[in-house]
Amino acid sequence: MPSASIVVLDGHTLNPGDLSWEPLTSLGRCAIYERTAPGEVLPRACEAEIVLTNKTPLQREALAGLPRLKFVGVLATGYNIVDVRAARERGISVANVPAYSTESVAQLVFAHLLNLTHHVADHSRTVCGGRWSASKDFCYWDTPLIELRGLTMGVIGYGRIGSATGRIARAFGMQVLAHTRDQARVLEEGVQWASLDDVFRHSDVVSLHCPLTADTEGLVNRHRLRMMKPSAFLINTSRGPLVDEVALAEALAEGTLAGAGLDVLSSEPPPASNPLLCAPGCVITPHIAWATKAARERLLASAAANVRAFLEGSPINVVNA
Repeated sequence: MPSASIVVLDGHTLNPGDLSWEPLTSLGRCAIYERTAPGEVLPRACEAEIVLTNKTPLQREALAGLPRLKFVGVLATGYNIVDVRAARERGISVANVPAYSTESVAQLVFAHLLNLTHHVADHSRTVCGGRWSASKDFCYWDTPLIELRGLTMGVIGYGRIGSATGRIARAFGMQVLAHTRDQARVLEEGVQWASLDDVFRHSDVVSLHCPLTADTEGLVNRHRLRMMKPSAFLINTSRGPLVDEVALAEALAEGTLAGAGLDVLSSEPPPASNPLLCAPGCVITPHIAWATKAARERLLASAAANVRAFLEGSPINVVNA
């Protein structure tokens, strides 16, 4: 297998220091940068045959300035950060890493949901503030505590992560409505296909697991939020732009939606002006669903396997063939 010149443009989020880069460094001369600003891409990667990126853009202009580039490895499943058409025109293969974080993302869906139904973090803060110690009773709660059994979870997008979410929901005794583009698809026992509008109308929890496309951008808008039960919750661990953030903030402020658990926003990091940052009943985590150590280990191993397969002449996971 030939050696290669490899550059990792933004390795910090994948590996902030708790993993070994050896699966990649064993494949060639490897330069690893924690972060790369747009103006640093060309000087850092101008001699590279292989470039790996997570969120550093490689659009047409940048690709044109990398004459030796033959392969781009995306350190994620989504690959919109790369201009795949321009890469194809140049004969540059682009590969992503599918399915590395399925269980981790599904896990965070329920971390958010259990927090919303029991207000775990809020109650913990009051205990640490001394309220339980001063209580006249052996227990207290500030909000209704909600049992999941018997509730309906609507899952929009029933691929790997959506179906994993559905399996966990059924383990909690929830009913599952699934919306997929393929209505004829055979779903697991206990999972019922539903139209998009019926998912919003009948679900106690709506969890988003669809890709971001021209058709799905703004999928959760004022119209669909008004369909939801005022007691319902929205969970988004997929892509921020699936949700009209102003409309969601308004629904939460007006009390027409009980709460939202979000791991993604339309702009990341979000500007301080994002209305969801101070919306009532909105719990936000900083895009961490994918980032368990186990998932990142799989991501690094799969990214290295993509590079190895390319060097051996049998590329895998290519998205622009």
